[in-house]
Amino acid sequence: MRSYSCVFALSLLVFCGSPRAADSVPNFSGFWSRAVFGLEFPESGLGPTRNLSRKPDGTSNQSKAVGDYNNPNLTPAAAQLIKERSDVTARGEDYLNPSNQCLPMVAPYIFRVQGMEILQTKNEVLMLYMQDHQVRHVRLNGTHPGRVPPTWHGDSIGHYEGDTLVIDTVGVVAGPAAVLDQFGTPFSSALHVIERYRMIDYAEARAAQDRALREYGPPATEQGAIVDRDYKGAGLQVRFTVEDKTMFVQPWSGLATYLHASGEWVENVCAENVHEYYAAKDTNVPQASKPDF
Repeated sequence: MRSYSCVFALSLLVFCGSPRAADSVPNFSGFWSRAVFGLEFPESGLGPTRNLSRKPDGTSNQSKAVGDYNNPNLTPAAAQLIKERSDVTARGEDYLNPSNQCLPMVAPYIFRVQGMEILQTKNEVLMLYMQDHQVRHVRLNGTHPGRVPPTWHGDSIGHYEGDTLVIDTVGVVAGPAAVLDQFGTPFSSALHVIERYRMIDYAEARAAQDRALREYGPPATEQGAIVDRDYKGAGLQVRFTVEDKTMFVQPWSGLATYLHASGEWVENVCAENVHEYYAAKDTNVPQASKPDF
């Protein structure tokens, strides 16, 4: 792990020191953090799955995720999967998802990782996430190949439209842990995600994060990327659209809003471990009374 961390750190230095593109390209550099894990809702129109389980104060009950499987925008296949996964969480257990299976995360699920940094070069944008050394590669001004071999993060191409970076992603792997959010919303190999990144002023970013906190409440445990409350500069916001005709009747949209993070970039790695650090207890695992052989 030590040698891998050094390579990762070296890559940061190399790309951060790379020549920038034309002055007209927006600058998204910085160490960014979100205030919540959940996806933010758009001002209008179809949005992310809501949690039917609420705390007494009305916020989403993060310890008991019950996705709204009655949402009419879900296909029968998607509604059934959300219902099955909600039944699992109702028993106090958890279904397979990238977080508990230590698997790469697709957008928009990957927005649950609070710490993020964007590195821009002439021909590529790299998106670094402070969990499991996840890196997304976005080719600039390219096209998707005629046949896209499925990969964990999919095939992402990007271009700038004025002050906005537009990313188009297809060709994702849809395995047994194929979820888009904390409430079990599934996706298929037909997933198509478009993200639009732009800088927004501090007041707008703070208001968006406050709305998200009113919906979800603060996370039970920070991921080492706490929002810097002393920072009053511009924020970074991504508006995304999800299309998957296998799972959704119509495309839906959402947001993820970032402000500068406080603290340092830490090595945050998922690993098999029976100890639940966030609950300060060990998970019960099956034990044999005698060896199998």
